[in-house]
Amino acid sequence: MKLTKALFDEIVAQAKSELPDESCGYVLGHDGIADTNFPMTNADHSPEHFSFIPQEQFAAVKYARNNGLQVIGNWHSHPSSPSRPSEEDIRLAYDANITYFILSLADTEPVLNAFSIREGKAEKLPLEIAD
Repeated sequence: MKLTKALFDEIVAQAKSELPDESCGYVLGHDGIADTNFPMTNADHSPEHFSFIPQEQFAAVKYARNNGLQVIGNWHSHPSSPSRPSEEDIRLAYDANITYFILSLADTEPVLNAFSIREGKAEKLPLEIAD
């Protein structure tokens, strides 16, 4: 999986601006390159979990379709915990065909990892952040 540096920077900026709550969005792109953030609202407004607003999910899919993009996955931040799926993240992963990106702001430098979550198991995927 490749993610542009510009997208990484945008996700980090959004997540920092929404502290102390978790932040979230959809990752869009094409040809295996993630380059577009579709910011979403954390309906829970919580530092420990998030929920998408269904209307925003539909808007993200429509935006992707109208702009020749694919929904590659979704992302959310962990303001004070590591960049790995929590038990709740795994339990709520509903689509085995997308990538789940988790951004940790717990350390000095932000850490973003990508995961495949299938049948209750999370597998870390290779992730390259490049220009």
